[in-house]
This record gives sequence, C-alpha cells and structure tokens, in this order.
Amino acid sequence: MSPVDPDLPAEGSPASSPASPASARTSRPGPDGATRRPLVSGNWKMHHDHIEALHTVRDLGLRLRAEDVAKVDVSVHPPFTDIRTVQTLVEGESIPVSLGAQHCNDHDRGAYTGEVSPQMLARLGVRYVIVGHSERRRHFAMTDEAVAATLRAVLRHEMTPILCVGESESERAGGRTEARLSAQLDSALRGLEGAQVARVVVAYEPLWAIGTGNAATAVDAEDACLFVRQTVAGLAGSDAAASLRVQYGGSVNPQNAADLMAEPDVDGLLVGGASLNAAEFLEIVRASRPVTSARRHRPGGQPVRTPAADP
Repeated sequence: MSPVDPDLPAEGSPASSPASPASARTSRPGPDGATRRPLVSGNWKMHHDHIEALHTVRDLGLRLRAEDVAKVDVSVHPPFTDIRTVQTLVEGESIPVSLGAQHCNDHDRGAYTGEVSPQMLARLGVRYVIVGHSERRRHFAMTDEAVAATLRAVLRHEMTPILCVGESESERAGGRTEARLSAQLDSALRGLEGAQVARVVVAYEPLWAIGTGNAATAVDAEDACLFVRQTVAGLAGSDAAASLRVQYGGSVNPQNAADLMAEPDVDGLLVGGASLNAAEFLEIVRASRPVTSARRHRPGGQPVRTPAADP
C-alpha cells in the first residue's frame, strides 16, 4: 500500500490548538547575548513543475511585506528542475527568500547517475540544503553514514545543511525517542568543530507526525528540541548549542505554527504541504515573527516526552 503523501494537506486535527498573537515567540538567546533568528523553510518535495514554481514564488513575493522578514529567515526548497527558475525570479524581483534544495550527493562530480552535486547547487545560489530527510532515509536507504558525508559536503561549499532527525511511531511508543535522536546527532556531527556545528540547522521531524495531520504538541516539540540542543552541547560545546537553530517539522500549518514557535527552543519550522500555497505559507511565516512580550524559558534538563501510543 502506498504511504500517505506527506506533502498534501492531511485529514485530522493538529494536536495543538491555535495560538493568539500574544503567545507568539520571543527572540532566542544565543552566546554572548546574540539571538537565534527564526528560520521557516518550505519543503515542496516532488510537487510543482517549473511553471507552478514560478507562479507560487511570484505570489509569495507579492504578499510578503518588509516586516514579515525583518526578523525571520525564509527558504523555499523546490525540486531540482525548478531551482534555476526560482533563482532567476528571486534574484530578478528581489524577493526576500533564500533558495534551498532538498538533497544532494556528497561528491562534487563523478559517475553518479541521477545525482546532483553540492558544487552545482552552490553555483546556483542555493543557501540551504535539507540533509537526511526521513523520506530520503526510508525510500532511498540513506544511511547515517551517508547523511554525515552529505552534511560535510554541504558545509564544504559554504551552504547551510538542515539536518533532519526524528523517531518513528514504534520508537516513540517504546520510549526510545532520546536514544534515536542521540544516535542520529552523534553520527552526523561528531568530529566537527564547534564553529561548524553552529552553522548547522537541525530539524526535529517525528515520523509519526509527517503527513498525518497529527502534529506534535508544542510541549512535545519543545522537549525534543531542547534535548537536541543539550545533546549538541555534549558533542560540540555550549556555545555551538546556543547558536544552533532547531526547527520543528511534521504537519505544520497556519493553525499550529504560533503555538509551536512560542516555545523557547523551537527556532523555526520545516513546512511540507502548507508551503505549496503562498497564502498559507505566509501565514506560517507571520506566526513565526518574534514579539516583544517575554516568555520564561523552561528549566533545563527535561527529558523528551515519550508518551505511549494512542489506544
């Protein structure tokens, strides 16, 4: 049986309720008083040909206001065949979004039929590259070792990797969330210098939430993102962990975005199906803008919640 398409709007209600504007996030503290700038990324997956991409990005550009992106970074990740079209449009019309890719090979060139190299992406002006998305791991047998090699290739070409980590439904039900996240982070990041790790974006994407319409609650997303940050601190130091941006991904939509982004360790969102529509994606971007009202940080040291599976 074919899996549920995680790119298209799914049936079901999100686990978190809509938030009022007053509950929107505040800027996150980084080392030496710096703040972590939110990043909202639209992963189009295998949707939109180059004509549809042109219309979608132009529509987004017409809707975006200066205040929408004054304190938020936005990236769009079209299929490979759309990248040149989107690059030309974004640069030609000065649309304030960054160009992203969904994957690349870890080699710069060679006999790798069907693959695209990081060097090719860098020359197209790509800034962010998704690395190790759960669908690459599941459908294309991408191993932790391949993820680590690809992440290093992206860094080598001065692009920012968005490293995807997350647990399956069975791992969650069995209380193995922490173990899975720790293993993925260790494999991908061990051996890198702290300054390199600080450049990475980590996207926590629980597999059980992707395309199901059942997003993690804001509390569960915060607990997982906090655990990611604590694990990175152990691997690369506290400064790298404080600078690292951690996104949440999994059934993100305009109704749950503000709740998710109100959490202190959720620094952005990796958006699937809702990013295919410019109006919906813009609502999510606006829900991610920092506000001036303060929100207390949770105490450190909290374990990731691993609730039992629903009956």
